[in-house]
Amino acid sequence: MLAGLTTNVELLMLALDVFVEAEQLVLSTGAAMDWSQRLQLLLFSLLCLTGNSKAVGDSLCAELCEDKGRETEWVFSVSGDAAMLTSTLLDLNVSDNRSIPYNISWYYLRTGTELTRETGKTLVRGKTLWIFNITMEDAGDYECVVRLPSECYKKVALLIVNHTNPEKCGRPEKAQQVLTNTATSFLNCPLSDHIREVDNYSIQWYKGCEPIVEDDPLWNRFSYVSDSTVELLRVKVVTLEDNAFYTCTMTFNLEGFSGRISETINGMVDVEYCLEPKVVEPANEIIKADLGSSFSKMCRVFVPCVGNKHFANLNWISRENSISKIVSKRIFQESEREWGEVKGVWLERNLNFLTVEEEDFSIHYTCKVSSDRGSPSASFTLQPTDPNNLFPIGVLLTSLVLVFTVSVVIYHRFKIDIVLSLRRVFPLLYPNTDSDGKLYDAYVAYPRLFGDGGRACGEAEMFALHTLPQVLEGRCGYRLFILGRDSLPGEAVLDAVEESMLASRCLLLVYSGSTFCSDSSGVLEAWQSFERQTAMHHALLEGSLKVVLVELEEVTPTQLALFPESVRHLRERQGAVCWWKSSRTRRSKGLRCGRWRKEVAEKRGEQASPPLSSPSLFLSSRFWKELRYYMPVRGMRTRCPEKNSLLNL
Repeated sequence: MLAGLTTNVELLMLALDVFVEAEQLVLSTGAAMDWSQRLQLLLFSLLCLTGNSKAVGDSLCAELCEDKGRETEWVFSVSGDAAMLTSTLLDLNVSDNRSIPYNISWYYLRTGTELTRETGKTLVRGKTLWIFNITMEDAGDYECVVRLPSECYKKVALLIVNHTNPEKCGRPEKAQQVLTNTATSFLNCPLSDHIREVDNYSIQWYKGCEPIVEDDPLWNRFSYVSDSTVELLRVKVVTLEDNAFYTCTMTFNLEGFSGRISETINGMVDVEYCLEPKVVEPANEIIKADLGSSFSKMCRVFVPCVGNKHFANLNWISRENSISKIVSKRIFQESEREWGEVKGVWLERNLNFLTVEEEDFSIHYTCKVSSDRGSPSASFTLQPTDPNNLFPIGVLLTSLVLVFTVSVVIYHRFKIDIVLSLRRVFPLLYPNTDSDGKLYDAYVAYPRLFGDGGRACGEAEMFALHTLPQVLEGRCGYRLFILGRDSLPGEAVLDAVEESMLASRCLLLVYSGSTFCSDSSGVLEAWQSFERQTAMHHALLEGSLKVVLVELEEVTPTQLALFPESVRHLRERQGAVCWWKSSRTRRSKGLRCGRWRKEVAEKRGEQASPPLSSPSLFLSSRFWKELRYYMPVRGMRTRCPEKNSLLNL
């Protein structure tokens, strides 16, 4: 009860204060007041403060509130539309209107009536007055009164209702927005404040008098974009034809009322335009830098524009902070440079490191572009350079190439010595040939001396019957078959030739320059020709017999032309082991045995063959090494001593 009594006393005191102010206001006009008028004024003041002024005269209460003047923004509307009048009194005078009780009332000053929902066309929602289905008679001043427990404020808002011209579309009052030529631009519907207040709505855009339909192919460059409380019209690739009036119409429902609001935009196409900048460099990359070295990186940006009018600038950022522009610092950015071309403007700005330190690595350095068309950015990261491995890799590769080249040269030069050494040192690497069913390691075929065969045939026979057996059989352990020496008495020669060749692992064909010359005197018997033909048949056609050519003297081109075709083919394909080189090494140096070069023969101008006397019988000589190289490998049982001694014939 005490709390209620205190409140009533406070209200009474406030009413007396209001009464005194009202009395002074009346007396200042020069009018006199009797006791009944003073009593009525006191009663009205009390009712105004208690919020019950509707029953006793709202206009008098409003006159007692502090006048805040007029709203700076006028509200424009047309017949048939709805209008929204918003008061700024709460924003100006109530710091926290959620905790302080207040009351808002709207009055149409032309008639002095309070506007409520009961009027059928007005709705007060918060600090906003909605007027639906406006007519020309609704134009005028509307007063908003805000009553607080100890204060009262009022402010006037102006509603202007314009006539609509049936021949022209859109509202008379128009806002201006700019469209960028050749670019994609957006028009913003100016009804954002209305959209925030309504419960549900739909938007329709018009260009001039024609509605813009999204799914219509005629309007394929136009599309609606909604973003919460913002409605946009997207215009793709703006042209000069898009310079027109655009109307944004919102149809909505609000607490049982249906309404429509429109705003018209003057879309102006700007011929001088700028598009979104493009960062060319850096390219979000990782850059290697040496510790302690100086480093510089450029930010290069291209701004597509017409008329060189742009509002772009560059700035280097590190760790979300702008890098210093002071040149004396270790890391700084230079002044921005700019130059134009036909299609736009280039912007550049360098970032400099006087000395790269450890703390500069693994940090993003970003070049950020600020412009009214967008703010792209790109960055780079510094990393320490990798160790220089090129030199050791180059040395290694060079060494490998050198070793490979030397190895090839050594193998090519000493191939026979290497193979013979491996046979002697590692006999287990080679299979034993004793069980292959062969009786002989080699069959020796040589030209025999018949009648007037000449000195060459005699020396060839001597080589085949004495020299070869002494070395290959006596010192190397090979088993040879020589016709006449190893054949049985009375045995058919042709059968002995055939059987012995089949029982041999290879054939040594010994010949000289005159061996295969045509001889009408019958020097070569038929069985000797059969011996050669059988060997070539097994070697070339069947591939069952290996033939080694042993050339005793140098063959001239004339003599080579008289050789059988099979011998020439075999000599050309695999060459021959040359005995004559052992006594003419220096003179024939560089010639390949089995190959005759016409120019060399003509230059020397000699055809004489070296004599076969005093041959080199050292096993270390080139001839015997090469002949042993082509002989069959005996495996574990093969014993070939390397004692270099001269055999006495």
